[in-house]
Amino acid sequence: MTTRIVVTGIGATSPLGGNVPDNWTNLLAGVSGARTLEHDWVEETQLPVTFAAEAVVRPEEVLARPVAKRLDPSSQFALIAAMEAWEDAGAPEVEPERLGVDFATGIGGVWTLLDAWDTLREKGPRRVLPMTVPMLMPNAAAGNLSLHFNARAYARTVASACASSTESLVNAVEHIRDGLADVVIAGGTESAIHPITVASFASMQALSRRNDSPATASRPGAIDRDGFVMGEGAAALILETEEHAKARGAKIYAYVEGGGVTADSYHITANDPEGLGAARAVRMALEAADAAPDDVTHVNAHLTSTPVGDPNEFTALEAVFGDRIREIPVSGTKASTGHLLGGTGALEAVYTVLALQNRVAPPTINMTEPDPAVPFRLSVQPQDLGSGDQLAISNSFGFGGHNAVVAFRSA
Repeated sequence: MTTRIVVTGIGATSPLGGNVPDNWTNLLAGVSGARTLEHDWVEETQLPVTFAAEAVVRPEEVLARPVAKRLDPSSQFALIAAMEAWEDAGAPEVEPERLGVDFATGIGGVWTLLDAWDTLREKGPRRVLPMTVPMLMPNAAAGNLSLHFNARAYARTVASACASSTESLVNAVEHIRDGLADVVIAGGTESAIHPITVASFASMQALSRRNDSPATASRPGAIDRDGFVMGEGAAALILETEEHAKARGAKIYAYVEGGGVTADSYHITANDPEGLGAARAVRMALEAADAAPDDVTHVNAHLTSTPVGDPNEFTALEAVFGDRIREIPVSGTKASTGHLLGGTGALEAVYTVLALQNRVAPPTINMTEPDPAVPFRLSVQPQDLGSGDQLAISNSFGFGGHNAVVAFRSA
């Protein structure tokens, strides 16, 4: 018999709020987290894109200064989200050797790296902090969570661009089923709203240029979409076996049935226009859930608001669901949060879990005129999911041809 894995705690800090309740309230209310960037470096570097979706609660407002000082912002956000999730799960009593960490990032400590480079050039090597490498390394978030929570089973990091944290969730399920841990802190983080990354994404024509209207810039599925909006933050989920959760009387948000992870082998930045790898990942997730396409009642789509990516995702899902994909309630929550890159999958997993618990699919704001090439059932209002058993999938696709899909079932 397959070991069933459950979600017992959730945490998030994002452009919509510094905790899960604020995230969910603002998501359902149609709030946008995108704002004009109020930093000197925007004008100094003459960036063509002057807005992004920064985390609304800054880490220094939450973490003690000595703690924050030794962490890159990406690790700061990870710690904040994980602490909320851990408390929400009732601070499980688990042997350190049975507690694991699967925590992802797409880029890692870009702020630490580039600040250190500026220091080296301007002040010389003696002024470069000795903690620079431990702060910038991509596994820093997982390592620091392991230290904070005394997790000794393992601390692993996935860096598969925008698919990173969804892949970490799939890995966490597999690690628990393989007997490596009883409880896992899983999720992802990103803090890469930096002149270099903004300039690079803008150079490749990937970002929206709606500088005069940041709140309406991310518009997945709309015919006039012109690119994604960069976001930042982190989200965490506490996963454990159903047996372990029930033995300690924990509340159960949802079941994590498993997922699918594939590669396109098509292009380093563009996804396969035929959606073959993405479709295969969805089918793998459904197989892990012992489910058929007709069983799916909700999809949290990757939908980044790019001209090419959105229709490619529809092509992939149509290959799996056929015409029924036009009837399933679909949410494109990046319209509200922007794109958290390596942290986006974990945040959208939290939203998917809450959608199942509350029987409502979050809205997709900024939908002006739907694109006929992306005929998902998107709504600017929350969509009722009805009663009965619910099965949802959350999709993430990343540069490098990474595809990751995770399946959740209502508790």
